Amino acid sequence: MASETTQDSVTTFDRLLIGGEWVEPSSDAKIDVISPLTEQVIARVAAAQTPDVDAAVAAARAAFDDGPWPRLSPAERARYLARLRDETEKRLEQMAAAFTADVGAPAAISLWGQQLAMPILEDAVTIHERVPFEEERGWDGRRRTRVVREPIGVVAAIIPWNGPVAGAALKVAPALAAGCTVVLKPAEEGLTSLMLFADALAAADFPPGVISVLPAGREAAEYLVTHPGVDKVAFTGSTETGRRIGALCGERVRPVTLELGGKSAAIIADDIPLEEVLPTLVAAGIGHNGQVCAALTRILVPRARQEELIEGLRGAIAQWKVGDPNDPQTMLGPVVAERQRERIEQYVALGREEGARLVIGGGRPEGLDHGWFVEATVFADVDNSMRIAQEEVFGPFLVVIPFDDVDEAVAIANDSPYGLSGAVFSSDPEAAEQIARRIRTGQVGVNTWDICSVQPFGGYKQSGLGREGGPEGVLAYLETKVLLLAG
Repeated sequence: MASETTQDSVTTFDRLLIGGEWVEPSSDAKIDVISPLTEQVIARVAAAQTPDVDAAVAAARAAFDDGPWPRLSPAERARYLARLRDETEKRLEQMAAAFTADVGAPAAISLWGQQLAMPILEDAVTIHERVPFEEERGWDGRRRTRVVREPIGVVAAIIPWNGPVAGAALKVAPALAAGCTVVLKPAEEGLTSLMLFADALAAADFPPGVISVLPAGREAAEYLVTHPGVDKVAFTGSTETGRRIGALCGERVRPVTLELGGKSAAIIADDIPLEEVLPTLVAAGIGHNGQVCAALTRILVPRARQEELIEGLRGAIAQWKVGDPNDPQTMLGPVVAERQRERIEQYVALGREEGARLVIGGGRPEGLDHGWFVEATVFADVDNSMRIAQEEVFGPFLVVIPFDDVDEAVAIANDSPYGLSGAVFSSDPEAAEQIARRIRTGQVGVNTWDICSVQPFGGYKQSGLGREGGPEGVLAYLETKVLLLAG
């Protein structure tokens, strides 16, 4: 383990995982992990600096260029990934408790979030059975070709705080399955659960140099993205940061995968009883405090049903207990940081200024004097041109947009800079699917909603570039070579 110590209720991780080994960092700099419930420091994690990035990239470079990892067969690499799966599973409950402490997610949400990593890791163990690393093809009747897919090289993987273990698995597992070596840079929040995943990576005993984990700030992250020893960047986070990373990679003609923001729409048809829709709608909109890129935050409803929907939302949201995330009855804890609460409150003020109707929430819950709590908020009579309908808030913040017919609903859903997720709810599943096919977004639920983990996940437009998960996720870490064979 990373020399974990606890003093005065503050846990310290004072080493970095570089090349699969726990090593002393280049400086004594630490990242403070602050509880969103108590507003106190609960952990300190060694902060990687540029010399640590150099060391991790050098280890990954040597492992890729001269080590055994990319030269093992896909089936041989799968055995290491099976160990990673098993080591991760051993730590799930610890990771869940750590995640609750780090970001304020209720216990049930935390456990669900960590468990999302398991099908991702399991899929990586068997993905070589579904991805053709080599295939024979005919050419002109006289010659043959062999298509060979080879690992792309050293990967810089950068993940957010809102699901660090599953987010790490979604990048690390397919990259390793492809034969790449990886330097993982997690966000500054959510770090204690991620350090437990780093411990699982170390315990899986990959060959030297294959995997590094570097908690770090923005400066070290940008240094990693631009490092000459890196061959590909995979990033999940805000669209603003994604633009910056995409530009840096573009300057270097460096392959990049970007999974970015969303402002996903749920279209409710006029024929479906709302009691069938509300449980999914509320969970998909404010679950994990809406701190989910694929959350359904724009609710499109027939104009004649808007008031019915509002009353339904009012009753459903009232059932979600707000409070201490360690309480099993709590369904909404605090948001991750004070800056995030302030951002949400700024959007509440903006919604009022824009002329939308505040119908639920908009403030801070009574009786919760400590912690970064904010009420689940719903605006109605929203025009899709309003900023509260166009910009990602990343909080428990829903907008209700009325429409007059299905064509208008589709047009509203598509009138967004984003295209990550969405859903259509109708008593006629075939009609719902036809509507779903018209929405320009990376995934659409038909009378359901979820987050894909082993299917291709990603977005249209400013929601990103490329896909993660399933065979498509592994192909993103492979280069294609054609061998022309005479005779």
